[in-house]
Amino acid sequence: MTTAGKPARKTPKKTGQDDGVYQAPESIEDVQKLLRNQVYISDRALAVPIFLAMKLQRPLFLEGEAGVGKTEIARALANGLGTKLIRLQCYEGLDINQAVYEWNHTRQVLEIRLMEASGDVDREAANADLFSEKFLVKRPLLQAIDEAEEKPPVLLIDELDRSDEEFEGFLLELLADYQITIPELGTFKAKHPPIVIVTSNRTREIHDALKRRCLYYWVDYPDYQKELQIITARIPDAPRKLAEQVTAFIQEMRQTELFKIPGVSETLDWLSALLAMNQTELDPSVIDDTLGMMLKYQDDIESVKGEPVRAMLERSKNRGPRHGGRRG
Repeated sequence: MTTAGKPARKTPKKTGQDDGVYQAPESIEDVQKLLRNQVYISDRALAVPIFLAMKLQRPLFLEGEAGVGKTEIARALANGLGTKLIRLQCYEGLDINQAVYEWNHTRQVLEIRLMEASGDVDREAANADLFSEKFLVKRPLLQAIDEAEEKPPVLLIDELDRSDEEFEGFLLELLADYQITIPELGTFKAKHPPIVIVTSNRTREIHDALKRRCLYYWVDYPDYQKELQIITARIPDAPRKLAEQVTAFIQEMRQTELFKIPGVSETLDWLSALLAMNQTELDPSVIDDTLGMMLKYQDDIESVKGEPVRAMLERSKNRGPRHGGRRG
C-alpha cells in the first residue's frame, strides 16, 4: 500500500516464499484437495473458477440460492491457505463509512483541544495532521489491501444483492485495480492483492460493470450423491442409513412448491437435530416435529405437514443409493 505524498514503507517479505506458510494451489486438483481438507466437497466445475481467480488475480462472483455454501467457500479457502478471512456483510444502507474507512472523530476532537491548549496552532499543519493515517479507521475493504498483511487475505463481500445499487460503485476501483483512493491521503494499493469472493443470493440483479470485473460461477443445489458426501463429511458420526434417508428426503422436498427451498445448511441442521433426538431412521411423525429445522416460513410448514410429508418420504425411497440418487 502506498499513500500519495508519503514515502513508501518497508515492503513485507514476499508471500509464499519466505514465510513457508502460504502456498497458492498450483493446479485445479490442488484446489479440490485444499477444499476437501477443510471438509468442503467441491467438484471440478467449481474448482476451475476458484483456481483461475487466484491465478489471474481476479475477483470471483458466486451466485446461488441462500444456503448452498457460497460463504463457506471463502471460509474454506482462508483456512486452507492459512490466511486471514476479512468479511464484509452487506445490507441495505451500507456505505463507505462502514465498508471502506472513516475518520476517528473523537480522537480528532481531542487532538484539536490539545493543540488549542498549547496555544501554538499552525492551521495548515494541524489540518494535515488531523487527516493523517493515525486518525484513519480502516473498514473491511481497506483492511484487505493493507500492506501490513504479509499474506493475501481472503476478502468475502457477502450478499452484495442486499446492499443498495449505489454501493456497487464503491467497489469498482477496488475490484479493477485492488486500490482505494482516499481524498485526504491519496491512493492505497495492495502489494499482495486479496483473493476476493463476492456472493449474491440474486434478490436483485448486480450491475454489469461490476460483473465484468469478476469471474462468474453459479452455485447450485447439490445432487443426491454430492449432498450425501457433504453431510457425511461434516457429520461423520451420523448413522449411514439416516444420512441416506435425510439426503433423499431433502432432495425430494426441493421438488415441492415452496416459498424457500431448504439448502445444504438446513440439511446439516436437520440431521444434527435428529441425532440430538437419538433418531436412527426417518418416520413421518418425527419429520412433522422437525420441519422447522428445514423450512423457515409457516406457510411452507403447513403446506407439507401430514400427508404430503408421508408422500414425500415414500417417494424419497427411490432416491437412495440403490437408485443412483434418482427417482425410479
